[in-house]
Amino acid sequence: LKTPIASLKTCFSLYLEADDDGEREEFLLRSRQQMDKLEELTCALVNISRMETAMITLHPGPTDLQELLVRAVNAVYDRARRKRIGIELEPFDDISLFLDEKWTAEAVVNVLDNAVKYSPAATCICIAAEPRISHVRVEIADEGIGVPRGERARIFQRFYRGSHDLVRAAEGSGVGLYLSRMLLEKQGGSISIKSGAGKGAVFVIQLRKNRL
Repeated sequence: LKTPIASLKTCFSLYLEADDDGEREEFLLRSRQQMDKLEELTCALVNISRMETAMITLHPGPTDLQELLVRAVNAVYDRARRKRIGIELEPFDDISLFLDEKWTAEAVVNVLDNAVKYSPAATCICIAAEPRISHVRVEIADEGIGVPRGERARIFQRFYRGSHDLVRAAEGSGVGLYLSRMLLEKQGGSISIKSGAGKGAVFVIQLRKNRL
């Protein structure tokens, strides 16, 4: 929270000292960007607080997996388009699950958002779904920086951020994957990762077919 607030104070100070309208417009744009980051971070922290204090109530019901995944893709589409990153959803026979569609989609959005953030331009993110006996396995594969073996369990911890230089340089709070794990586990699901550093990441999401 301190970082975007400090940036906002700097931008407004420079705005007041600017000599022409062009400079003022630039500092206002930067202020808007910091406000967006502050809003995103605050929303994530509020959701975590609500989840940990049992204030988020999940309302599971019949949910079409196809619609859930399309909803998640639509949420990150603009960010992916700006980096010329394609998102491909491999064809599969649709299946009805018993989940909270809104919050499960939010869990998938967090994974896709990470894939977009840490993948180079003009690459592809592939989503594949495979029914199993009691679960559906959803794999989200990207062509990004990957995750070293020693960090694969830690990235799902609250506030943890990886050691890669690109991760340190990018905006982030380290709460998205933590929230995804909590949302999935509360519904009998799970999330894990298989990846090699520099070889892209494959996130594996397990979704229950039936109610708990």
